[in-house]
Amino acid sequence: MKAMILAAGRGERMRPLTDHTPKPLLPVAGKTIIEHTINQLVSAGFCDIIINHAHLGQQIEDHLGDGRQYGASVRYSPEGEQALETAGGIINALPLLGDSVFLVVNGDIATDFPFSELKNQTVDLAHIVLVDNPEHHLQGDFGLDSTGTVTENCTEQFTFSGIGLYRPELFSNIPAGSSKLGPLLRQAIASRRVSGQKFAGFWMDIGTPERLQELDFLHTTRIHHD
Repeated sequence: MKAMILAAGRGERMRPLTDHTPKPLLPVAGKTIIEHTINQLVSAGFCDIIINHAHLGQQIEDHLGDGRQYGASVRYSPEGEQALETAGGIINALPLLGDSVFLVVNGDIATDFPFSELKNQTVDLAHIVLVDNPEHHLQGDFGLDSTGTVTENCTEQFTFSGIGLYRPELFSNIPAGSSKLGPLLRQAIASRRVSGQKFAGFWMDIGTPERLQELDFLHTTRIHHD
């Protein structure tokens, strides 16, 4: 199964750190954010990786190369200076992703989610991973019913983790260009064609300099503890 890392966001909330460095290349405990993700994917058996990029994206290609030093094959889906948003970025990369189910991971999250669990997951149009709501997103996004189907009508709402499996068909009627994944997911959810699972382990949206610093501290503390 191929995996895609979404790395095209400009990182406005990370400024000034992202004025001259793309967010995926910001350092955490001696490695860049995206290298941590690549290493996790490769350890879980996802070695064919596609990365999209926009703002300062050539730096990502220069830093990661073809991925062989990580045990991966890395290919790129450049979007120019103006990113195409989440769905637009995936659509632009579909020629590299192929005809089968593929994994997409946001490039600005940190987690210990066991990605290998997803390799045998049955998927209708999409299967997404939900997490407890962080303080900056207490309202959540979606719920899960007793059958594992994602719904918007549950009393208990969770946050979409930025980890999902998708069939290319989910994007088949969407024109090329800038478009967001949220509305597309909600349409498929309304048709009860999206399954999900709740992950209770470590997950963080690395959206601000403060959270980046917190993550670096957590990594460093864990390394010293181990």
